[in-house]
This record gives sequence, C-alpha cells and structure tokens, in this order.
Amino acid sequence: MKMHATSIINSIGMEFLFIPAGEFKMDSNNYSYKNDNIVTIQKPFYLGRYPVTQKEWKSVMGYNPSCFEGDDRPIECVSWYDVQDFITKLNVKENTNKYRLPTETEWEFACRAGTTTKYSFGDTDSKLGEYAWYYGNSEHQTHPVGMKKPNPWGLYDMHGNVWEWCQNTYYENYADDLDYADNWEDITAFSPALRGGSWVNYPRKCRSAYRLTFHPNYGHYSLGFRLLRSL
Repeated sequence: MKMHATSIINSIGMEFLFIPAGEFKMDSNNYSYKNDNIVTIQKPFYLGRYPVTQKEWKSVMGYNPSCFEGDDRPIECVSWYDVQDFITKLNVKENTNKYRLPTETEWEFACRAGTTTKYSFGDTDSKLGEYAWYYGNSEHQTHPVGMKKPNPWGLYDMHGNVWEWCQNTYYENYADDLDYADNWEDITAFSPALRGGSWVNYPRKCRSAYRLTFHPNYGHYSLGFRLLRSL
C-alpha cells in the first residue's frame, strides 16, 4: 500500500492534511437523516488545515478585497468565480492541476471527521464557542484562523468564522439523489453550495450538515473558502 504524508505545506505556506477515503451518513438541514444516506468518499485527498487567509490570497492575487483586514484572518468578500481565478493562478504557481474547492460530500466528510453528531464535538451547541466564531462570540467580525479548537482530524474553523464555497451546484433535494457521491462536481455552477456557517450565524447554521447557497458572482463579508489538493 502506498503511504501518504499526513500533512504537506506548499510554496506559499498553506498546510494541507491527509483525509482518507471512507463512508459517512450525510445529514440534512432539518436535523434528520433520510433513507440512511450513506455516502462513499472513494478517493483520499488533502484538505487545507485552515480557511485560506488574506496573506495567502495576497501572495497569489496581489490585492485584498476583505472587509475585516488582517493577514491571518480568513479571506472574505470573494465570489465563487474569484476563487476559481485564485485556484487557476495557484495551480500555475505550483506547476500542478491539483488544487480545487471540495465538493459538499468531501467537505462534510472532513468536517465530521468520523463523528455522527450534529457538530464534530457533540450534539449540543454548549461547547460551540470552544470550536467556532459565531454570532454569540464573534463581536460581529471574523477572527484569525486557528484560534479555536480543531475537529478530531485537526482541521480548524470548520464550524463558524466564514462560510466556505464548495465546488458543486446546490440542489435543494440533494438527499434524494446521492449517486454523485464525491464526484458530483460542476465548475459552471450557477448556484454553488456553501458550508460551515460563519461569524454572523446562530449555532444551528454552524452544524456539520447545514448547507446554503449564494450567487457565484458576488462575495460577502461572511464568506470565504478552504482548498482541496488532490493526490
């Protein structure tokens, strides 16, 4: 069996953690599972330990559109298409084609990190402040990444701080059709999915399963992203 590094760091200092292949039960916005939605992640991948920061964005793009400025804060106010431009330039910079956004299934699998609870730390939101910046503790702004506790696989800010763009199109009834598994991707997505919740949201929207969408041409001060690097 070929072994992979548990983490890698690229040329601009972005750290990626190894995420194994596996299965998980995909939840829904109304707190319930539907028809035992078992999703298989067929290929392992690397996922950013943190959301992409403003320092990382500037090193590739040369400008900073964020509303809450700070090198170690997550980049925000970037559209889905802005992110695709960043990915294209990063791939050129790294002489690869391995960087992209995660799909919803890849994102939720990594967020859950083997858990089956509403959050990666349990079923109640009583400890959310230990893991996330959300409406109750954010003071109405983003915060530097990595300041809260990580999930069981070592990923930070999967709950709260900024919403994270996903690669695939948002479908309201995704739970009815899981044939896409981890390959359900559409780079021409008109209405991309968002995951994770943000500093502006109440606990419910920071759950592992909660999903939303936003127009791909627009950014927002609660909306950022993290990158996937394929093997």
